[in-house]
Formats: sequence, C-alpha cells, structure tokens
Amino acid sequence: MSEPNDTKKGEQATGAAAKAAAPSLKARRLRWLALAAGAFAVLGAGYGVYWAKNLRYLEATDDAYVSGNVVQITPQISGTVVAIGADDTQFVKAGQTLVKLDQEDARVALDQAEAQLAKTVREVRNLFATSSQLQAAVEVRQADLTTAQQDLSRRERLGSSGAVSAEELQHARDALKAAQAGLQAAQQQLIANRARVDGTTVADHPDVRNASAAVRSAYLAYERTQLPAPVSGFVARRNVQLGQRVSPGAALMSVVPLDEVWVDANFKESQLADIRVGQPVMLTADVYGRSVVYHGRVVGFGAGTGAAFALLPAQNATGNWIKVVQRVPVRIALEPNELEQHPLQVGLSMKADVDTHDRSGSLLPRLAANTAAYATDVFQAGDGVANERVRSIISANETGRVTTSRAPGPADHYGGAARVAGL
Repeated sequence: MSEPNDTKKGEQATGAAAKAAAPSLKARRLRWLALAAGAFAVLGAGYGVYWAKNLRYLEATDDAYVSGNVVQITPQISGTVVAIGADDTQFVKAGQTLVKLDQEDARVALDQAEAQLAKTVREVRNLFATSSQLQAAVEVRQADLTTAQQDLSRRERLGSSGAVSAEELQHARDALKAAQAGLQAAQQQLIANRARVDGTTVADHPDVRNASAAVRSAYLAYERTQLPAPVSGFVARRNVQLGQRVSPGAALMSVVPLDEVWVDANFKESQLADIRVGQPVMLTADVYGRSVVYHGRVVGFGAGTGAAFALLPAQNATGNWIKVVQRVPVRIALEPNELEQHPLQVGLSMKADVDTHDRSGSLLPRLAANTAAYATDVFQAGDGVANERVRSIISANETGRVTTSRAPGPADHYGGAARVAGL
C-alpha cells in the first residue's frame, strides 16, 4: 500500500514544481519577444534613416546594355578583292590595311592622267612661247608699216614734180594699206593668244589645273584600292571574300573600338524626374558580377522613348488601348581606365544605379557641340603625295628636266623602272 502513496506524492510534487516554473518561462518568453521587437524596431529605424539619406536618391535599372560605335568598312570604288588583312575577333590599328582591291585598272588610269598632265603643261608652254613669237611678228609688221609710210611720203613729194608715175604712187598706197592690214592681223592674233595665257603661269593655267585635278582624282582612285581601318578596334562581321567583286558602299566588315563604349540605360518614365546630366552612376556587369564596379556619369537623354523610334511604332489611337510604361534611353559614359582593366563588349547586360543627390543640372541641356564628336585622318594620307606628284610633273615639263623615278606613295604606290616625267 506504500508504493501507490509514494507515486501519488511524487506526482503532486512535480505538478507543484511545474506550476512554480510556469511564471518564470512566461517572463523569459516575453523578454525575448520584447528583445526581438526592439531589434526589428532598430533595424526598421536604421533602414528608414538609410532610405532617407541614400536609397530615395537612387534610381536603378537592370534594363541597361553596353553600346558602342560599329564602324563599317565600305569601298569607295568598284574592284575585285585580292587580299584581306584582318579577320573577325582580331585587333587592328588605325590606318592598317583591311582589304585590298585589284590595282591594275587604277594604275593604268593614273598613268594616263599623268601623261595628259605632262602633255598639257607642254601645250601651255607652247602658248607662252607663241605669245612671244606673235609679239615679234607685231613688231615686224609695225616696221613694215613704218617703211610703207615713208615710201609713200617720198613718192608723194616726187609725184608733184612728175618724177614718179601715177602707177608707182598707187602701188605705194596699196603697200601702205597692206602693211596696215598685216599689222592689224598680227595684233589680233597676239590679243587672241594672250587671252589664253594673260594673268597666269604655267602651273596656274586653267588647262594645267584641270589636268592636275584629273591626276589627283586618278591617284585617289588608286589610293582607294586599299581600305584602311578608320579607328583602332576589333574586327566584327566580316562579309567579304577573296575574289569578290565589290561596289561602292557595300559593307565588307566592321571595326568596333571597345575603348570608347558607353552604356544605354533604359529608365521608366516615372524615374526620369530627378535624373540630370552629370550625375554619378555606379554600374555592374553580369559578365563580372558585383565584384567589379564601374563608375560613370550621365551625359545625355534620348530624344524619345524606344517605342517612338521603333520600326513598327505603337498605334495607341485604337479602341483596345492598354497603357504600357514607356522607357527612355539614358546615355552613361564610363571611366576609360576601368574599361582598360575590365573591358566590355557591345551588347552586354549592365545594372545601373544613378545617384540623384545633385539635381541642379538640366534635364535636357541645350549644349551645342563645337568640335567633331568623332574624326579620323587615315583617309588624308594620299593628298600630300598626290599634290607632290603633280608639282613634280609640272616642274619637270616646264624645264624639260627628266626624272628617274616616281615619287613613292604611302603603300607601294609606285616604284620600279625609271621613266621620263611627262611625254
């Protein structure tokens, strides 16, 4: 009978202990809840302060992509491709020959133009020489006229005394008229010839200038058989093949200068109110992840939304119209040194965060550019060579001096056997 009593007493003791511990557990629970609520309150307050100072000034979008110049290589003359200097993915420097066309036709045309210039120079020299000859002829005719006048004067004095017959006197008068007509004809010939050379030199004569222009044009056509890279960059989209007959304007390949890329971030129209030109931007690329951060700045806004310039713009004046939030491209310039360390390709995805603290700038500033945004001088290399070639031909044929070789061009333009400049 003692065992059931002991069990009953043990249960009563356990129940009493549990009742005594219940208030203590409840108190600890409330304390932890209070601590958790306080922690959440502190975090909320901290986030509120952070939002008030930073987040509310950030406009972010992941609808951003790398853009850049895609420079097309197109011929300016027709020709057959005989060499290709670079292929896709290869880096080329500005001025490097990318495509070479057959040069034989252009070389023949250049030789013909140079020969015509030399011939024209000698013809103009002949005009100047003819002027001197005609001037001498006028002086001879003037002397003949003076002689005829003196002869007639003597015969008229002798005719009054009957020493000279009337027939001889008439012959003297006819000789004077003939001398006068001869002088007048010589003077008119001199005037006509001088009209072709007066006020000019051999080099400035219109015929020589016209022939010189033909030489320059032929030289440019010869120069254009080699297509240089306008900028330094990577070759993309090569479409040309050896032996292909190309025409002016055909796209043969493209060169992309990856050191001059930018980012086009497409922001919603509701995000544009606080974005200004010059505001700093932090960007990350999907290719590198968040470990690489690019720093840029806003440099401009698109003149319209993407839908406005789409190939098939939306027709909103319809009965089933549905409003769609539009996006406007915002151009962001990148730091060159960061691009050099972590290069980007055109078309890569980016995430852009614009810091809009400074809102003093204009949304659409009217700043006209005073200089060319992009320029190249690789196509001007042949101008100086062509002008020097023209001067040498004119000089050689003015004096009759013989040159032993052509003036070398920038890329194997001449060379070879000796020749006579001109005819």
